[in-house]
Amino acid sequence: MRAARPFARGFEPNGFTLIELAIVAFIIALMAAVAIVAIGSERRDEELVKESERLDALFDYVREQAELQTRDYGLLVSRTGYTFVVYDVIADQWRPAGEDDALRERKFPEGIQPTVVVEGRTIVLDKKRNDDSKKKDLEDFTPQLMVFANGDLTSFEMTLARGDDTARIYTDEQTNIKLLRPGEVEEPRAPVRTVRQ
Repeated sequence: MRAARPFARGFEPNGFTLIELAIVAFIIALMAAVAIVAIGSERRDEELVKESERLDALFDYVREQAELQTRDYGLLVSRTGYTFVVYDVIADQWRPAGEDDALRERKFPEGIQPTVVVEGRTIVLDKKRNDDSKKKDLEDFTPQLMVFANGDLTSFEMTLARGDDTARIYTDEQTNIKLLRPGEVEEPRAPVRTVRQ
């Protein structure tokens, strides 16, 4: 009796060749590279997002403090950072809100460029002060944005930008503070109805 051959004529084993496996591995690697590039291109500037969210939260906090303490607060912005100030009624001047650590002076992360518009006018940040002999030694802490003791605040728009990313904090018609993170789009406003006569 003859020994049976492992494969009959015309019948080939089930399996993949080395070339087929290499092609599949190449396709998987190519798809992974495309996915990594797509995810990387959609990355937001997390530092910019964090800074804009911090400012938004601080505005809510200051508004609450102004109402609780019945004191006027303000925000003083420069090209490099910002600080919250409080109006000192006794001294009749603005001063840093040093008694509250949450309102301490803060620096913007490297490369962030602020723009401030108050009631429709762009504010020049870090403008040169007059060299008055009486006020030479006094610092001017007059804020660009005001948060009044009743919780109202001046109408403003503050933009933080770095590269192509932009975050925007602004007030709407009801003086609610809104935040648009990088990549977010402002919600369309409801149309104003007019009464026909």
